[in-house]
Amino acid sequence: MSLLSRRELLDRAARITALAAWPGCAAADDYPSRPIKLVIPYTAGAAGDQIGRPWADRMASLLGPIYVENIGGAGGAIGSAAVAQSAPDGYSLLLGNGSTQVLIPLSSIQPAYDTVRDFRAIYRLITSTLAFAVHPSLPVKDLRELVAFARANPGRLSYGTPGVGTGNHLVGEMFRLQSGLAADVVHVPYRGMSAATNDLVSGQISAVIAVVSSQILELHLAGKLRLIAVTSEQRLRGAPGIPTVSESGMPGLRYAGWFGLFAPRATPDTIVEQISTATRTAMADPQLQESYRSQGLEPDIDSGPDKFQRLVEDELARLAPIVKSIGLKRE
Repeated sequence: MSLLSRRELLDRAARITALAAWPGCAAADDYPSRPIKLVIPYTAGAAGDQIGRPWADRMASLLGPIYVENIGGAGGAIGSAAVAQSAPDGYSLLLGNGSTQVLIPLSSIQPAYDTVRDFRAIYRLITSTLAFAVHPSLPVKDLRELVAFARANPGRLSYGTPGVGTGNHLVGEMFRLQSGLAADVVHVPYRGMSAATNDLVSGQISAVIAVVSSQILELHLAGKLRLIAVTSEQRLRGAPGIPTVSESGMPGLRYAGWFGLFAPRATPDTIVEQISTATRTAMADPQLQESYRSQGLEPDIDSGPDKFQRLVEDELARLAPIVKSIGLKRE
């Protein structure tokens, strides 16, 4: 699937809006009358699956069947654009995050979608943190040693992310600038975090900046990679031995991520509220909460459409000058 131009997206959005107004278009009071699709805009096996699939499983008894479709590529932009183009009937939802909904639109030279114009926020599911992970052969155990290694070995340190313009990439660029290593550290963008992690484990790259997940924690505990810092303000409950970036002397790298549900902008209020209400019920389930916390994620039990929409718009306003100041650009 290729990204559509801005004009093509606008044209298609107009056609969809017109279609929704026709007699016979799916009525909101029948919702849901068929399975709902949740698009996870990353390759299978990445952190998005460990967030979206447990939610989809829990929602089966509340909204009916929900099936997951992984549409990876371009750091999440391809899958996000696919949902932006979908009919606004509640049957195509996006598991979006700070990268897909904030950083990609801000950093793209020709954005394939506009978050405020093309999406409605429904519910923030979790907050997350990123982690710096290195190959076990790299002789570093914290960020200070990583900086020292990069200075002593110009060009040898490479870090992988799920794509240009993602939150992972933003943190990597801030690390390069704040450490004075802009010319000595190489960014390697991938189509998804799974491929980057596999290359780290096999020694093809030196490091990754990844969303903390059960997979990453398991690889750390197995000694297949080494987590040296997390970008959260506090240490993780599930891995208290890993220092924060502030403890490592780089507080400017603090970054709180999130994942949540989005629908095409013209989706009716009644459908959005129905999904949000069902999700609030699901998120009150202690088992679902524990499944997230065991992965280093914090479930949000008090979200909703208006609250989540304000958060997204505030993030767009807050990060726009930062993205511009570091020159973060994606084609």
